[in-house]
Amino acid sequence: QVQLVESGGGLVEPGGSLRLSCAASGFRFIVNSMSWVRQAPGKGLEWISGINAGGGMTRYADSVKGRFTISRDDAKNTLYLQMDTLKEEDTAVYYCRHDATDTRGRGTQVTISS
Repeated sequence: QVQLVESGGGLVEPGGSLRLSCAASGFRFIVNSMSWVRQAPGKGLEWISGINAGGGMTRYADSVKGRFTISRDDAKNTLYLQMDTLKEEDTAVYYCRHDATDTRGRGTQVTISS
């Protein structure tokens, strides 16, 4: 059973940084591609970044390209999202996603406000 637990969210000012983590269990993390998606207030889910098995290929939505960095530590079964130069429009609940099953965790709230 796929289980994903996100952490690291919080309240930061515009221009600040956060690092999100996603602890994965219940499947062979090392051979699976993973993604981060988010849902802003009153809006639908937005895919923002993905990483393949092995971590050699990463992709980003235009809205976060150049500011966010996805990575993975297969020894720790953990997915990361480094978020820099945060903007108020980045405010959302952030979820990691197991791509093969489209399973998400409960999410972590990120709020960008001065």
